[in-house]
Amino acid sequence: MTDEDSDTPVSELQGGEENDLPVIQLCGLVEELSYGNSALKAETEMFEKYYNKLEPRDQRHPRLSEIKMSGAEFAQLRGRRRSKSRVGTDRVIGLSCDQKCELVQKELEDMKDEIRHMRANAERDLQHHEAIIEEAEIRWAEVQRAVHEFKKDILKTISKKKGSILATQKVMKYIEDMNRRRDNMKDKLRLKNVSLKVQRKKMLLQLRQKEEVGEALHDVDFQQLKIENAQFLETIEAKNQELIQLKLVSGNTLQVLSAYKSKLRQAMEMSINLDKEILLRNELLEKIEKETLQVEEDRAKAEAVNRKLRKQLAEFRSPQVMVYVREKILNVDLEKTIKTWERKVEIAEMSLKGYRKAWNKMKTTNEQLQAICPPEK
Repeated sequence: MTDEDSDTPVSELQGGEENDLPVIQLCGLVEELSYGNSALKAETEMFEKYYNKLEPRDQRHPRLSEIKMSGAEFAQLRGRRRSKSRVGTDRVIGLSCDQKCELVQKELEDMKDEIRHMRANAERDLQHHEAIIEEAEIRWAEVQRAVHEFKKDILKTISKKKGSILATQKVMKYIEDMNRRRDNMKDKLRLKNVSLKVQRKKMLLQLRQKEEVGEALHDVDFQQLKIENAQFLETIEAKNQELIQLKLVSGNTLQVLSAYKSKLRQAMEMSINLDKEILLRNELLEKIEKETLQVEEDRAKAEAVNRKLRKQLAEFRSPQVMVYVREKILNVDLEKTIKTWERKVEIAEMSLKGYRKAWNKMKTTNEQLQAICPPEK
């Protein structure tokens, strides 16, 4: 690119201004100049970029886009460059078409390398973020499961037995179980990490041995590995989609299962209440049956007494007056006789008591005499 090429549009614009072109032609000319300027700007930036790659950083000249100047200074610099270009066009040396083509090809290769590196970095970042998202989903599922288990096992018990020691012990036991489970998971992951490190060392050792022997992988092998990797990535993506579907199905199944569990719990509570009520009703029925039997027995006894009394009442005949008076007098005499004999019995008992006392006293005296004067042999 020479200074003459950059000055030709300016001369044409000046000629157009002198001839006083209409507004429409001026607008078309401005659009053509803008398009040419944008192409020249892109070409200039590409050349500057290639030049900056060849020249050391400390010896680089400032770019036109990095230079800040006022409009008057820019116009002065432009006029100075135009005058210099008109005077010394013989000293300016431009690039040939082959050189420009070579520069463009090198720039295109560099851009392809940058795009390849950016694509590799983007794929690596994408895999990293996908792994983070998958880990977050697994962690979220674990948290939801832990929250569901905590609500099912602990919160319902605490709400029923608020402030009790049993609820506190249950919470402490749940926390200890969770810590123990986390410790077990940590041990498993540590062992898995150790085994993966051992496998990595083995694979690195095998790769080093292959490189030493000279059996390193070629481009064809890398292409084959890339194809297999793409196939495996497609398989993994399909499996991940299937796993997501299974997770959704599992979540729905868990919701349905929890609903059926709650219904089963309510049915069990209702069954227990009904069993208790049935036992109470059976006890009440047995008590009523016993009372009914007792009432039947009492009724039978009352009916027997009633029949007996009715029979006696039917067979009763009132005696004559003289017979009644005679029986009454005889009854009075018998009562008097009974009282007399009772008095005689009391007197006899008192005499018997006196005789017994005298007999006991005499017996005691004889024993004392025998103790004092034993009989001779």
